[in-house]
Amino acid sequence: MEREIQEYVQALASQKRSSENTLGAYRTDLRQLASYVQERGAREWDEVTPALLAGFIEELNRRQYATTSIARKIAAVKSFFHYLLTTNIISAKPTADLGAPRVEKYVPAALSHDEVERLLAAVNTDTPTGQRDHAMLQCLYATGMRVTELVMTDVADLDLARGHIRCSGRHGRERLLPLRPVAQHALAEYLNDGRRVLTHNANEPSLFVNHHGQRLTRQGFWLIMKGYARAAGISRITPHTLRHSFALEMLGRGVELRTVQELLGHANISTTQIYNHLHQAKATSIESVLDDIEALQEHSLRTSDNRSPAATQAAAQR
Repeated sequence: MEREIQEYVQALASQKRSSENTLGAYRTDLRQLASYVQERGAREWDEVTPALLAGFIEELNRRQYATTSIARKIAAVKSFFHYLLTTNIISAKPTADLGAPRVEKYVPAALSHDEVERLLAAVNTDTPTGQRDHAMLQCLYATGMRVTELVMTDVADLDLARGHIRCSGRHGRERLLPLRPVAQHALAEYLNDGRRVLTHNANEPSLFVNHHGQRLTRQGFWLIMKGYARAAGISRITPHTLRHSFALEMLGRGVELRTVQELLGHANISTTQIYNHLHQAKATSIESVLDDIEALQEHSLRTSDNRSPAATQAAAQR
């Protein structure tokens, strides 16, 4: 069963050019399914029945997997069995009645300006790793890069003289992203100081390296970021939180949606539209608060105008 999983993942990689994260997630999901059905007597994929698949989904619900995770696993299972059918490994699909749970509309979690400041302040820039971490966080917040894009960046991609960084996105699409002065300063400090200490090989191309002097991984960055979030008292954070914060800040500054799409590297503007909806909701909320304040002020003025001279004098004496 493992062989078919590997062949399917290879087919995804070559035909659809799926990202490494997607391939890894599908591989994990299908191995989890294989383990479940094997424990219940199935040794080949053509022995998997609709009842076994239904039991697998029930097990996921019992173990309280997130709805989004279950939906992704069902999508992986359906795609996999379609592949098995088209390659004649099975003669009938057992997924016909396999329905995905309803997934609530995704709302990206972003940090407020104060939370971003607290996160950055949690970094001790007196150490080589602190300089690296400060440069990474500033770079993410300044560009909106994906974490995978960040850790895959090389020193050669950085041009501090012109104030930009080259980013290799999904499907080979490249973006040239401007850097804020504060991010340029953090990167220059790291390159001239911290990275020289961390890098053991002068020919190492990676911009951000771990304590072994090798390219930092996405998982390594996530552990680092979680540590600073805890220190800053921030609980709601993901590897993409600074990316979301960047997008909302750009829209808040009046940057056009199409420009934000290009900066984020979204293939479809409908993906970027999610941030626009969130930005508009926040703006409406702020306008509502301002309207309430204005109404209270008007009410206070009317009340003051309707007071008797004696009451006004007494209020002034209090």
